[in-house]
Amino acid sequence: MASAANQAAAGLSLSKFAQATDLKKRLWFTVAALVVFRLLSFVPLPGIDPHALASLFAKTNGGVLDFFNNFSGGALHRMSIVALGVMPYITASIVVQLATSLSPTLEAIKKEGESGRKKLNQYTRYLTVFLTAVQGYFIAAGLESWGASSGITAVVAPGIIFRVSAVVSLIGGTMFLMWLGEQITARGIGNGVSLIIMAGIVSQVPTILSNLFEQGRTGALSPLVIIGAIVIAFALIWGICFMERAMRRVLIQYPKRQTARGMMQGDKSYLPLKINTSGVIPPIFASSLLLMPLTIAQFAGNKVQGNSRWNDILLTVTGSLQHGSPLYLGLYAAGIIFFCFFYTAVVFNPEETADNLKRYGGFIPGIRPGKSTAEYLDYVLTRITVIGAAYLTVICLVPEAVIKAFGLPQMQITGTSLLIVVNVTMDTVTQIQSHLLAHQYGDLIKKAKLKGGALRR
Repeated sequence: MASAANQAAAGLSLSKFAQATDLKKRLWFTVAALVVFRLLSFVPLPGIDPHALASLFAKTNGGVLDFFNNFSGGALHRMSIVALGVMPYITASIVVQLATSLSPTLEAIKKEGESGRKKLNQYTRYLTVFLTAVQGYFIAAGLESWGASSGITAVVAPGIIFRVSAVVSLIGGTMFLMWLGEQITARGIGNGVSLIIMAGIVSQVPTILSNLFEQGRTGALSPLVIIGAIVIAFALIWGICFMERAMRRVLIQYPKRQTARGMMQGDKSYLPLKINTSGVIPPIFASSLLLMPLTIAQFAGNKVQGNSRWNDILLTVTGSLQHGSPLYLGLYAAGIIFFCFFYTAVVFNPEETADNLKRYGGFIPGIRPGKSTAEYLDYVLTRITVIGAAYLTVICLVPEAVIKAFGLPQMQITGTSLLIVVNVTMDTVTQIQSHLLAHQYGDLIKKAKLKGGALRR
């Protein structure tokens, strides 16, 4: 017979949503916070000429600026006060996480529990302010000199006043988004920072689809090509949903315990190892490093004139690293695979896991506790990381290859964007279902109390 929990989960329906008052408040708060984020993405930095900025961005299409503009929902293209989005906070979080795994001092702070987590969060905020200030200064300085050779100036009044105001505005915008993300996590549904990134990506989908169908209407693209691209996109989404839920469950056995009633059967549990342990970090790192030389070459190309040797080198670099080129795809795949293994090795420590199992009496059947368990976990993790790296490589390279093969325009929704959107959506839906299930359990408990009171009377 199914348990009460299984019966409640099987009977879970969205029809209960109207009765879940707390869940509706959380959803409305999340929607309102995301609307505030989208409104801020249209507030420009002081002293910016939007028309000149748009023409300059058109000349650097395909570089790292477009990559980060994708995550900010077009805020970087408009150079708004939230142009950097939450990327400095994401970078700071990754750096602190890596430093925690490499530094014994930070690792000791992490083991302090809730107080240690608060300290690490504070370090992450400080690092976010520092990274935003550095990036903001270089953006302000770059805007002043950007397009000077072509006679286009994006800054109305260059100078120290503009740089200071731009840095302060960008720091304020990023810190506000970081605070907004924390408020969504505490009072709304889902992870706030992830939802802000997803909102920026999803906000560009209507524009992308309208441009795609407009080209189909004018005959620039064949209807079969458009249908094929949509089918491939849905196939990639299905593959992401399948692989992100896939895991290798390692059986953990606990010894039998002697109690007053006699010998009890030993407990069993499973150690879940996700196929994709590294998440979306490898594609982001690989894309950033790969697009950086292309962006530098594009900016430097504005200062190099004539048939000089440097001009030939810049043209070669720009042509070789274009989206869909064999060199670009090869380096992109190599970067994803490298960062998959690197990040997995950093975030998962087999020796620490084996020590924790040994401390609590757990063991893997057929494997001796201690060093042998650590070696076995490392062996299993290496094998599933190969599958995870291959999965991420396929998801990220297929859109690039399809765009190049079908002659589609360079779209903002890449494999990395699909990974982020699908993962965040799955996590958010899971949290909504958890709230609905908790609400349903609350109703069952109230009914049980009422029945119990009636029977007593």
